[in-house]
Amino acid sequence: MRNTLTMVLLALFMLSCQESLEEKAAREARLYTEKNCPARIDENLMIDSLNFEAATHTLHYYYTLTGRADTVGILCDSIAREPLLLQLKNTTMMGAYKEKDYNFTYTYRSQKHPDVVVYEITLTAADYKLGAQ
Repeated sequence: MRNTLTMVLLALFMLSCQESLEEKAAREARLYTEKNCPARIDENLMIDSLNFEAATHTLHYYYTLTGRADTVGILCDSIAREPLLLQLKNTTMMGAYKEKDYNFTYTYRSQKHPDVVVYEITLTAADYKLGAQ
């Protein structure tokens, strides 16, 4: 009887310790930023941070354009949207978030003018599930 009670309490404790997808997203975004940011992606791009916005279920990536890419207005939907969308559709690492229709926002700032948002886009489930197989 005592072993049964111990097993039941242990099982309840383990169930109560499971985190929700929102909690996981917030934790992973915070850990990614702490461990990896800022980081140079290539000669013209740095990732500054990753944030999770629980109210809108949005994973928000913040980048800084550097070098030749640091030209205010160089990015626009016709240049940046399709590569970002293709990358999001093809990544398996975001599968749990895509299954729950999370949003993905990408914000690009100028290194020369940090207060200037050069380009920002939010991709929703309607975008990345359109034509998905």
